[in-house]
Amino acid sequence: MNVFSRLAALALIPALLASPVLSATEAEEPFTLIRDASDTSLEEWAWIKRVVVVFADSPNDPRFAEQMRLIEDRPEALLERDVVVITDTDPKARSEVRKALRARGFMLVVLAKDGSVVIRKPAPWDMREISRSIDKLPLRQQEIRER
Repeated sequence: MNVFSRLAALALIPALLASPVLSATEAEEPFTLIRDASDTSLEEWAWIKRVVVVFADSPNDPRFAEQMRLIEDRPEALLERDVVVITDTDPKARSEVRKALRARGFMLVVLAKDGSVVIRKPAPWDMREISRSIDKLPLRQQEIRER
């Protein structure tokens, strides 16, 4: 698949990954797993969802494309863990998310529900690694015990 086909597919992901799961802040709208940083803030998700942020300087960055492919391949792992994915591929826009996390180049950041940074990685991580880092969190451990 060439780069343009991947970009076209990435543009359709939010619609394809729309889930009937509802968040407390969006009682009328279906939950969308992947959101653009220009459309949301970290504060919006505090104590509601864990946040995975994928930064790149361009949507053409091969690391960004690889990370998004890894996420798209197993979205259920993130939905099960109360995760929202925020993408930011426009450093010139200086989104609030980018300013708060001081991103440069490609970076993957996982935040706990309280907004604290769990991991920062300069390379793509597969869903197994992301899931394991989330599953180690005390609040996640409590959620697992209560289920």
